[in-house]
Amino acid sequence: MSKNRSLYRPYISILIVVLTMFVMVFFKMETRRLGYTALKTNQEFQKVQDEFRLQSIAYAKIVRAERVRSFAVSQLTLNDARRGQIIQLTGQNIALAH
Repeated sequence: MSKNRSLYRPYISILIVVLTMFVMVFFKMETRRLGYTALKTNQEFQKVQDEFRLQSIAYAKIVRAERVRSFAVSQLTLNDARRGQIIQLTGQNIALAH
């Protein structure tokens, strides 16, 4: 019986070494895969962040004061206040003389 064990010991030790190497390679591959995943996620985040900045700039251009005023004058019924005109704000019930 002990003679049988001594015959298999070199094979078992080689099997342990090979399995250990496979496990090490697997963990290195998994580490590399996670690194690529993190890189891809970071690139997507940068892309979304750039798009957000561009949309913020476009929004700021759209709602700037001159553009809103010109739209209100051309498309809506906004008129400039004239001298001696009374402006009544209905929300607060305040009357202002200009």
